[in-house]
Amino acid sequence: MKKVRLSLSGIFRLIGAGVIITTLVLCIGIFLTTQNVTAVISCLIIVAVLSVWAFLLVRALQSRLALFTGEVCQTMDDMMKGEMIPKAIFDDDTLLDRISHQLSRLYQMLQANKKTIEEQRADLQGMISDISHQVKTPVTNLKMAAATLLEQEFPRKQQVEYLQSMNVQLDKLDFLMSAMVKSSRLETGVIILEKQQVSIYETLATALGSIFLKAEEKHLQVRVDCPDDLFVPHDPKWTAEALFNLLENAVKYTPAGGSIQVTVVQWEAYTKIDITDTGRGIPESRQGAIFKRFYREPEVHNIEGIGIGLYLTREIISKQGGRIKVTSVAGNGATFTVFLPND
Repeated sequence: MKKVRLSLSGIFRLIGAGVIITTLVLCIGIFLTTQNVTAVISCLIIVAVLSVWAFLLVRALQSRLALFTGEVCQTMDDMMKGEMIPKAIFDDDTLLDRISHQLSRLYQMLQANKKTIEEQRADLQGMISDISHQVKTPVTNLKMAAATLLEQEFPRKQQVEYLQSMNVQLDKLDFLMSAMVKSSRLETGVIILEKQQVSIYETLATALGSIFLKAEEKHLQVRVDCPDDLFVPHDPKWTAEALFNLLENAVKYTPAGGSIQVTVVQWEAYTKIDITDTGRGIPESRQGAIFKRFYREPEVHNIEGIGIGLYLTREIISKQGGRIKVTSVAGNGATFTVFLPND
């Protein structure tokens, strides 16, 4: 059976017709019962007065609904235009005011989502610009080396030198792509870090094993103070990579003959890992920017790197419920502190 949907005016007309029919039936019944015309007239007067009050009530309700509907439409228009939501007309704790309040909340949520999308778009544009900048130099060098080899004849020894130079540029591109894939997979949740109750000493040893050769080449003294029986819940693979990034930077920016100190201490709620070097240090004004993707200080552009290691480290540590901070004075080295939760 098909349902009949009446408009508000149609409902009011239907109610009015019902009142009239009911009044006529009531008056006929009174007359047939009492045979008294005065009683019938009195009934008609009472019904008429009640009908007037009912009419005024309906008109007031209709006006209120029209006003509320106008406000809703205006709110919808403002939401579509992205403008500020108008001040609510209904201030009382009524059903209409609750609907208006919910619309206001919906508008605020849409505005927040819009802001988030705009920020993500800006971040994406910035990331694309940064990647383009990072890729431009090695690609240019590869093109120049390839063009030189194609256009001129060189002895075997010079050809090998050019090919080695090209291989270095390819390694840079490979490292950049690998770092970008890792950061993208971490950000999108493709990689899920699995915390295990394992020895932090073994994780640290894995990270240290990858930097000892470079540290020896620069005659850096590396000291480690970490209990070998200290077990902390963490993802050993990714935590080792995060610590390696910090250690690699310490080796990279510490002059020959300097030192690196690694200290691990377990507190009540966190395990604290300090990596201290005797390098060039970081000015306080730049300490908030060093964890940004592709950020590098102007003074170190001649040193190999693309500025993504600290960004990856922060992502890895934060996804395990930890945090990282830096303490440094320009010219007096730096201390990077990692806090890993004990539960």
